[in-house]
Amino acid sequence: MSAFNREQVLSVRHWTDTLFSFTATRDPGFRFQNGQFAMIGLEVEGRPLLRAYSMASANHEEALEFFSIKVSDGALTSRLQTIKEGDIILVGRKATGTLITGNLIPGKRLFLLSTGTGLTPFASLIKDPDVYDQYESIVLVHGCRQVSELTYGEQLVARLTEDELFGPLLQDKLIYYPTVTREPFRNRGRITDLITSNQLFNDTGLGTLDIATDRIMMCGSPRMLEDLKVMLEGRGFEEGNHSEPGHFVIEKAFAER
Repeated sequence: MSAFNREQVLSVRHWTDTLFSFTATRDPGFRFQNGQFAMIGLEVEGRPLLRAYSMASANHEEALEFFSIKVSDGALTSRLQTIKEGDIILVGRKATGTLITGNLIPGKRLFLLSTGTGLTPFASLIKDPDVYDQYESIVLVHGCRQVSELTYGEQLVARLTEDELFGPLLQDKLIYYPTVTREPFRNRGRITDLITSNQLFNDTGLGTLDIATDRIMMCGSPRMLEDLKVMLEGRGFEEGNHSEPGHFVIEKAFAER
C-alpha cells in the first residue's frame, strides 16, 4: 500500500440516482496540477481496487473532492457509491493527466467541453486563479442527458460566483453553458452539434472558433471526444500533449462509460 495514501471520507452527497460526490482528507505531501487525476479506490479483501478519478478540488484546497457516476455492476463504483463519512479510501500518491494548461499553446479563449462526470477536472480548473490570468475568457460547457444531472455544476458555479476571490473573476471571464439532450431546457443539444451549427456562439454572443486564439480541453463520453477531435482537426487544430503543446487536449484515461 506504499503507493497510496489512506484518506478519511469527510462527506458524501448523492445528487441523482446515478451521480454522487464525496470529499476526503488530503495528505500534505500529495501534490497535483489542476485538471489532473489520480488512482483512487478501496481496499477489498486486503488488495487495492482502483480506477482513475480526476480531482474536482483545486490544488490549493485542503480537502480532496471527487465527482462520480454510480454503476451497479461496476467492480469499484458499486462499492464506492456506498461509502459514508469516516470510511477510508485509497488515493494514489502520484497525479497525472493531459488536461493541464501547459499542454496548450498560449491563447485568449479557453473552451472546457465536458459531458457527465467529465466536468470534474474542469471543476478544479475553474478554481485556479492562474487560469484566469492566462486567458481573457473561459467557456465551460457541460452536456448531460437530463436537467437534474446538471445540478453539481450549477451549484459549483453559483458558489464560486459568490466567493470573495472568484466572484469578480467569474463575472468578468467565465461563461457557463449547460446543455441537455433528453429534456426541455434553455440549451438543448449535443456539444458537437452546438458548435457546428454555431448555436453555442449565437447563444453566448461569442465569435466562432478561431485557431489563432482558441484553446480547447475535452473530457467525457468516447463519442463526444472522437467527434470533437475529428471536427477540430478538420479545422486545422492540433492535439497537444506533454511533449508538444497544441490547440486542444483530450483526457483519454477514463472516458465516461
